[in-house]
Amino acid sequence: MNSRERVIRAITFRNPDRAPRDCWALPAVSLFERDKYEKLIDRFPMDIQGSQLTPGIDNDITQAIKYGGTYTDEWGCVWHVGEPGVVGEVKHHQLEDMSRLAGFKSPMHLLKQHDHAYVNKLCEQSSNFMLSDVTARPFERIQFLRGTENVFMDLAYGTAQIRKLIEIVHDFYLQDVKSWCQSNVDGIFFMDDWGTMRNLLISPSCWRDIFKPLYRDYCRAIHDAGKYAMFHSDGNIEEIIGDLIDVGVDAINSQLFCMNIEKLSEKYKGKITFWGEMDRQKTLPFGTPADVKKDVWRVRRALDDGKGGLIAQCEWGKCNPAENIHAVYEAWEEPPPNAGQ
Repeated sequence: MNSRERVIRAITFRNPDRAPRDCWALPAVSLFERDKYEKLIDRFPMDIQGSQLTPGIDNDITQAIKYGGTYTDEWGCVWHVGEPGVVGEVKHHQLEDMSRLAGFKSPMHLLKQHDHAYVNKLCEQSSNFMLSDVTARPFERIQFLRGTENVFMDLAYGTAQIRKLIEIVHDFYLQDVKSWCQSNVDGIFFMDDWGTMRNLLISPSCWRDIFKPLYRDYCRAIHDAGKYAMFHSDGNIEEIIGDLIDVGVDAINSQLFCMNIEKLSEKYKGKITFWGEMDRQKTLPFGTPADVKKDVWRVRRALDDGKGGLIAQCEWGKCNPAENIHAVYEAWEEPPPNAGQ
C-alpha cells in the first residue's frame, strides 16, 4: 500500500501494514540541520506531507526566524524571535486595549485570495497523505490578540467582549477550514495548546461551554467534505480527549508523556488515532537511543495491536541529537508487541 492508503487505514482502524511515519522538523532543524533531516528521510520515508496554498517565499517571517528579530502576522500581532530557529512569541497584542474591539476586523480578505491550484498540484504529484497547513487555532489566536493573562481574566468573568472576539475569530477560522476543504488535501490540521503539565489551562466546564462547539463546527465541515480532522494540543489534556472524540476529531497529536499512557489506552484505544508523540521534554533531548526506544515501546505496548490507531510521529527540535530521532523510527520498524506484553 502507498503512504496515503497507509495513513487512512491507520486512522480508520483497518490494519495498515505498519504505523505511518511523520516527523515534525522545527525551524532550527529545517534551517540549520537540513542535511541531518534529509538523511533521516532517506532512511525512513515519511507518509504524511504538509502543504500550503502558495509556494514558500523568503519573507519577513522567514528572515526573523532565521536570524532573530521581529515580524508582524496577518492579524497585526507583533512577534519577537529571541534566538534563531524558533518561532518566537507575541510582544505586541493588537487588542490589549479591548476598547479597540469595536473597530477590529479579521483578515478575511486573505481567504478570498486563496488559490488551490498550487496545493492541488502537490497532491497530484504525491502518494503521501496530504495535510493542510495549520488552520483554526481560536484559543491561541485570542491570546495573541489580547495577551494570555487578559484572556484568562476575560474568560473567568465571562465578558460579552470576549464572546464577541471569539465569534470574530471563529468565523474567520471556519471559513479558512472550509476553504481548505475545497482543495485536494486528505486531512485538515487545526490546533490549540490546552494543557499544563498536570491539567487544563481553564476549567473543563468553561472549555465545553465556549470552545467545544467551535471544534464541532470545524469537524463537521471537514467530514462533510470527506476529509479527516487532525488536531494538535500540548500538555495534559486527558480531561477533554473524550470530548474531542465526541466532536469528531480523527487523529490527535498530543504530549502522551504528560499523561498516563496506559490509562489513555484503557479509555480511548480504538476510538481515536494517537498521532504521536514522543517525549520531547526529556528523552529526545537528554536521553540515549536506548532510552528513546524504551519510550517507543511503552507507547506500543499500550496502544499498538496492529489494527491501526497509531501514527509514529515525533517532533525534532533544537538540540535533539539526530541519533535519538533515528532511534524513534528504528523502534517502530519492529513487529508490534503481543497483546498484554
